[in-house]
Amino acid sequence: MKLLYDFLEMLRAVRADLKEYFLKDPSARSETHVAFTSIGFHALLFYRISHFFWCHRMKWLAEFIHYAARILFSVDIHPAAKIEPGVVIDHGIGTVIGSTTSIGSGTLIYHGVTLGTRKLVEGKRHPDVGRNVVIGAGAKILGPLVIGDNAKIGANSVVLEHVQPNTTVVGIPARPVSKFCKCEVQEDEIA
Repeated sequence: MKLLYDFLEMLRAVRADLKEYFLKDPSARSETHVAFTSIGFHALLFYRISHFFWCHRMKWLAEFIHYAARILFSVDIHPAAKIEPGVVIDHGIGTVIGSTTSIGSGTLIYHGVTLGTRKLVEGKRHPDVGRNVVIGAGAKILGPLVIGDNAKIGANSVVLEHVQPNTTVVGIPARPVSKFCKCEVQEDEIA
């Protein structure tokens, strides 16, 4: 019974991913268009299938599907990672998601992103990404960090510290950007 329940949950997750792609990809003409043409969606679909087998102790099959996805799509999502339904990996090429990573729903990940580790250790070594996070192209988030809900990671940033919810970080290493630019002009500067 659990096997059937988990299979149905996997199908629900795929459906949620498809809907989210259609919402977040301006080039998507329809959900069918996404289903047949999006490399990021295909890589996520292969992850969902491999994760299903991983969770049901068929690790050799999960690893085979994972390997096939790496070759076909140039995207490396470990089957042990935990990715909630409704995640978008836009373009996908060059994206790496490590085995102890978790990603919340509504998150948008651009190409070339690495959710990796800083050193080889046992246990938790990859980031936990909250919900509705945007991770720019080429960004690297390294170590067992927490990226808060609604955070934004700038393109090519290297994140080595926790990121608070509703915060935008940029740079190498990534640092928070102020939410508002308070530019006050003196009256004598106008004249």
